[in-house]
Amino acid sequence: MTRPITAGTDGSEESLAALAWAAREAVRRDLPLRVVHAWRFEAHDALETEDRAAQEQWAREAAEEAVRAVRERHGGLDVTTDVLEGDAVETLTAAAAAAEMLVLGSRGHGRLMGFLVGSVGQQVIVDAQRPVVFVRAGDKASDEVAGHEIVVGQEGDPEDGAAALGFAFATAARRGATVRAVRAWTLPPVFSYSPSSLQLLDEAGGLEPFERKKLAAALAPWRERYPDVHVVEHVEMGSAGQVLLSVSGTAQLMVVGRRARRSAVGARIGSVAGGVLHHADCPVAVVPPA
Repeated sequence: MTRPITAGTDGSEESLAALAWAAREAVRRDLPLRVVHAWRFEAHDALETEDRAAQEQWAREAAEEAVRAVRERHGGLDVTTDVLEGDAVETLTAAAAAAEMLVLGSRGHGRLMGFLVGSVGQQVIVDAQRPVVFVRAGDKASDEVAGHEIVVGQEGDPEDGAAALGFAFATAARRGATVRAVRAWTLPPVFSYSPSSLQLLDEAGGLEPFERKKLAAALAPWRERYPDVHVVEHVEMGSAGQVLLSVSGTAQLMVVGRRARRSAVGARIGSVAGGVLHHADCPVAVVPPA
C-alpha cells in the first residue's frame, strides 16, 4: 500500500508553510499528497443549521485555497483534499496512521498553533503511529540546500532510536544532505554504572570515548545501508536538548525520537522533543519507536 504524505491545514500561516514542505517532500519521495482540514462545529446562536453550513463552507474554501497554490507549483503531484468534521486529535491521529508522515504547522517559541492548541499537539504526538513533522511559518524551500544538515539525536544503547536514525538517513539520501548524529552526555552518579558498564568504560578510555563508541555502534547499520550519505558524529557533554539546539541553526531538519507517556493530567512527550519543538529554528520530525 502506498502511503501519502499528509498535511494538516487550518488556514493559518504555519499550516500553509507545512503544506508547502509536505508537497516538496512528496515530490522527492514520489508519493501522493493528502491534505486534511479538520474542523469542529461551534454554534453561535439559534440558527444552528445555517451556522453549520457556513462553517463547513469556510473550511472547504480555506482548504481549496491552500491546495490551489500547491497544484500550481507542482503540476504533476497527485493531491487529494479531505475536509473532515470532528475532534482534532482523533482526526489527525487517524490521518497519521494512514500516512508516510503527518506534517503540521507550529509556531515554536510557545504553544503549538492551529488544531494544536494546548495539549492537543502533545496528544497527537503521543498517539501517532507514524512520524509527525512540525514546520514553522518562516520555512522555505531555499533552506533545503547543500550545507544544511539533517540533525538527528541518539541516546541510550546502540539499538535505541533506530527509527529516528532510519528516518534521518532516508531523508538525507533523498536530499543529498549530510547527517549530523548528535549524542549528548552528562556526568551521572558513579553508582548508576553496573560492574560491566564500568569495565566497558575503562576499556574505552573514559566517558567521551565510551559515548563515541556507543554512537558509532548505533550508526553502523545505517552507514552500511546508505553508504553515500556523509555522516558527522557529534558527541558533546551537556543536556541533549541544549546540544541539539546548539546545532539547529544550520539544520534543514531536526529528527528526534519519541518518548511519550500518559498521566492523570494528560499526554506528555519527552523533555528533549518538547524543547526542540518549541525552540528549533528548522522543521522538527518526531519519530515514534518502530
